[in-house]
Amino acid sequence: MAKQIIQTNQAPKAIGTYSQAVKVGDTVYLSGQIPLDPATMTLVEGGMDLQIRRVFDNLKAVAEAAGGSLQDVVKLNVFLTDLAHFPLVNEIMAEYFTEPYPARAAIGVASLPRGAGVEMDAIMVLAK
Repeated sequence: MAKQIIQTNQAPKAIGTYSQAVKVGDTVYLSGQIPLDPATMTLVEGGMDLQIRRVFDNLKAVAEAAGGSLQDVVKLNVFLTDLAHFPLVNEIMAEYFTEPYPARAAIGVASLPRGAGVEMDAIMVLAK
């Protein structure tokens, strides 16, 4: 199967040697998103809630560019520099997703690119 590279200006440009997403068949692999504002390519300012929302907004933009939505996400990985923010992720995630929720992992990490407090990546399966 051929790979299709997904790119949108509605999400931050890749800051390394990767694509925003890669589609193979009906499956889309969304690269990790940190809370970068796509217009300025700088981290959003404010509290952790704004960082989490920006990450979900970035993932949403890439999902839509691939022809899907967050409701098509089947697996979500959440990376946090402080797992104390996990309840906040749950609270905000409920604003972006409805049941049935995707499978998910939450991982505590020592640091993330550009000093971000949160990063998420996802796997999405598009409806036929």
